[in-house]
Amino acid sequence: MPFEPVTQQSAPEIVFDQIVEGVLSGDLAAGEALPSERELARMLGVSRPTVREALKRVAAAGLVTIRQGYGARVQDIARTGGLDLLPRLLLRGGALVPSVARSIVEARAAVGPEVARLAAQRATDDDLVAIRSVLDRLAAEPDPIGQQVAALEFWSVVIDAADSIAFRLMYNSLRAAYEPAVPALAGVLEPEVGNIEGYRALVDTIAAHAPERAEAAARALLAPATTALLALCEALEITDPQEEH
Repeated sequence: MPFEPVTQQSAPEIVFDQIVEGVLSGDLAAGEALPSERELARMLGVSRPTVREALKRVAAAGLVTIRQGYGARVQDIARTGGLDLLPRLLLRGGALVPSVARSIVEARAAVGPEVARLAAQRATDDDLVAIRSVLDRLAAEPDPIGQQVAALEFWSVVIDAADSIAFRLMYNSLRAAYEPAVPALAGVLEPEVGNIEGYRALVDTIAAHAPERAEAAARALLAPATTALLALCEALEITDPQEEH
């Protein structure tokens, strides 16, 4: 991988970004040993403590493993990485990676109904006020992109009602990965974010504390766009010559 000298003030962050990019791009392959701290410092034009700090962050992200006396070795990110990598994986070279987009759509379809079910079990009066407030904002929003932003906030407050830290952190990562693609997906998602009656039906089931009905309402709300998004991902995979895995 062609490392570049670093001169900016935030050197550890830039070194971290270069190593992460090398791993995600495949320039640094799983199992490959990184150059020593001394060699990396020379190549990048930074100090060894700067390299050491960056490597600790890369290791914490699950991208490399560091053993005393053996240096750093690249990990298989599919087995050691976390959801925080999704935004970097979704957009490579300014282009959407279809297989990653497909996996996000599938996760969205699977998680949404379960979150709705939990919200119906656990929602407080304050949660319901917050959910209805966001729904009113969604209903009043005329712009398709603005509708998507409001819909993302709708699901955020539903997750608050579900009271699940695991789903909250998962949603945060999925949202961070999805948001850069919002303008491109406005047309595909417009039928869903414009389906205010579908959202109202979901809110009614949560307010009624009816978990099974909430799960079904969420699935019905998400299903049409899920089908359209998966078809779009499939079309992109067919036409993308760089999609290899």
